Amino acid sequence: MPPIPPLFTLPIEPKGAIICTQPSSRVYLLTFDSPPDNRLTPAFCATFILALDIIDRRFEKGVVITTSGIPKFYSNGLDYESAIKTKRFFEDSLYPLWRRLLTYIILHPFQYRSIFPHPLIDIFGQWIRYPRPTLALLPGHAFAAGLMTAMMHDYRFQNPHRGFLCLNELEFGAPLKAPMSSIFRQKLPSPHTYRTLVLEAKRFNALEALEGGLVDGLGGMNEVLKFVHELGLVDKAKSGVYGRLKREMWRETVGYLDDFGRSERRVEREMEEHQRREESEEKKIVEWEQSGRNGGAKL
Repeated sequence: MPPIPPLFTLPIEPKGAIICTQPSSRVYLLTFDSPPDNRLTPAFCATFILALDIIDRRFEKGVVITTSGIPKFYSNGLDYESAIKTKRFFEDSLYPLWRRLLTYIILHPFQYRSIFPHPLIDIFGQWIRYPRPTLALLPGHAFAAGLMTAMMHDYRFQNPHRGFLCLNELEFGAPLKAPMSSIFRQKLPSPHTYRTLVLEAKRFNALEALEGGLVDGLGGMNEVLKFVHELGLVDKAKSGVYGRLKREMWRETVGYLDDFGRSERRVEREMEEHQRREESEEKKIVEWEQSGRNGGAKL
């Protein structure tokens, strides 16, 4: 098959790009290539959102497929140290992208203006009326926030021969924020898969991911296009309610994405309560040790 000419190309600073092509009628393929492993930086997230906006405003309604031009990785997640040091990274960069993919409706169209100034952003000042089905095609690994990004899509296909899906936060000591956990709780068919992902940091190969409900199919672009055709996905946006239906389906996660501050304050209260409880428990244990009662020995 000859190369498909791009509809448009957007740069990702410092040396990446997102290329939009049309492999089939009303099917739009966004291929991101941000070496070495498509980390979700502020520039990456803002460019991704802009690409979705351009498709929505400049092309016929249909289906959006996202994939990676780096065969080894769909995305290796956040640059964690940078993410926690970047002011308002989650509420201004990552969460707007996730909400956009999850509902294909953008609630605050100007919130990423400071990160990625662009004249096209000036015309996106209203809610998107005709959201589209989304599908993530995973050619390789999707780890941590990279897997979460794939889960924000409506459907996922995985390369049957290469790549693992994994939440490895357990291994590098990062707690999951509310929407990071809730999207799996809401979308996975089995609590067993959810537990294995979060508490065991298991690496799922393609067959395991399919059995566990992490992906909807295995294959490459040919299989994805067949899936899109068989389900009639290109016509799902015609009635104009697709995004609103999804917003209601995933209300819990949408709520966490929209109200970052409240969920963060809840975590802070829980941590403070945990600290008070630990101090109280330690005090009681010390008193018991010093009393020598119930067979306890002074240490």
